[in-house]
Formats: sequence, C-alpha cells, structure tokens
Amino acid sequence: MLEILNKYPEITLDEMKDVRLLNRTDTKYVTTTNRLRKFLLMAEGDYYVQVTGGMRVQPYHTIYLDTPEQSMYMAHHDGKKHRYKVRMRTYEVSGQSFLEVKDKNNHGRTKKKRIEIADLIYKGSEMLDFVNMKVPYDATMLKPSIENYFRRITLVNMAKTERLTIDTELSFNNLRTHNECSLGNKVVIELKRDGLTESPATAMLRALRIQPCGFSKMAIGTALTSPELKQNNFKERIHYVERMD
Repeated sequence: MLEILNKYPEITLDEMKDVRLLNRTDTKYVTTTNRLRKFLLMAEGDYYVQVTGGMRVQPYHTIYLDTPEQSMYMAHHDGKKHRYKVRMRTYEVSGQSFLEVKDKNNHGRTKKKRIEIADLIYKGSEMLDFVNMKVPYDATMLKPSIENYFRRITLVNMAKTERLTIDTELSFNNLRTHNECSLGNKVVIELKRDGLTESPATAMLRALRIQPCGFSKMAIGTALTSPELKQNNFKERIHYVERMD
C-alpha cells in the first residue's frame, strides 16, 4: 500500500485546517484490502494524502464510553435518527489525545466537539462538565465500553472540500465482556463532506462495486464481542462484511 501512497502529493495537518468538517455528512463503505489497492491506484492525481511525523498511515487507539445499559449502542441498534457517541482517542503519531462527542441529528448531519486530554482515563470535572453539556446522559454514569485499534489513511481532495478516511487492521477489545475480535482484511472507508458536494471518489468506488454500507465501529465491534446484547438489526450487515473476499 505504501508504494502507492508514496506517489500521492502530501498535505499536513496545518494545511488541512480548512477541511476539518466538524459539521458534516458521512457516507461509509466497507471493502477489502485488495479492492482498496485498486481504489488507491485510481484515485492518484485526485487526492492529497495526509502526512504526520513522516507517516502516511497513522495508528489510532479509541475507547468508547456508554451507560451501564449500553444506551448509545442500543440507540444505534434500534435505528434512532438522533444519536450520540462519546469516545476518547489517541492519535499515536502526534501523541495527542482527545475526548470527543459525536452528535448525529435527525437530518443525517454529524457534529463533533472535542477537548484535549492528557490520557485515555475518564475522570475529572472538566471532562464530566464537557460531556454533560453535549449529551442527554449523566456523564458520571458513563464507563469505558469497548476499545479499538486501527491504522488510518486520510485523503483530501484537491478542492479541499472533503476527506476520505480509510481504516485498516481493525481490532476490538470489549472492556466489559473481555472478548476480542479482528476484522482481518476488511477496510472501512468514510467519505466526510460539508453537504452533498460532488466527490471524485464516488464514481471510482461504484466502478469497483464498493457500495455504501452503514458501519459504526463502536456498534459493530460491540455486537461482535457482546453476544448477550440485542443485535438482530446488525446481523445482516455483519454477515455481508464476513462474506467479502
């Protein structure tokens, strides 16, 4: 993969400030590493690749928080249009960690707010106050639920109106059941843009028969590692992903 990415022009985090897209629409796709290679070959010339610390593929570590009843997971499972995610994430190359709240509203737009934190430990009045202001759950009741590790490629189109994040080597560790799982050669692509502006990626993905597929890493990871939880609405999606080759 790196031999392809090395041919892309670079973009730095500072240069990406205008492409933060904290209020955006998201479209997700799931595919395999073989098809990802084909997509990256097609997309060369239309995208920059983000480079941080000299690296084009960045390691991430994320911990999701939820209520004792897994209310945020259940809201996703039950198809509620307005739902939230609360997570702590470390961007391992830069060494920065953030507490982040994602709020997806009834119109399909996602707003993300975050504050920088010292480490992935959920404690302290600043963190609790931040969460209490952003979500309709009692911040003191939220506990670590599931963590994931992955490696991310970030592409930015030449017009700097969208980002494509490409997550590979996904693995999950459920912090409540202590079950673990890996997605193997599966890849999660997320197209993030402000509104429905035309994307050069959509036609390429369509040509490769990579179709939009709702896929929440928090929700699917939780379902895969929590057999006791309700997950009927995720089974078809999980089987679809498992059948990919």
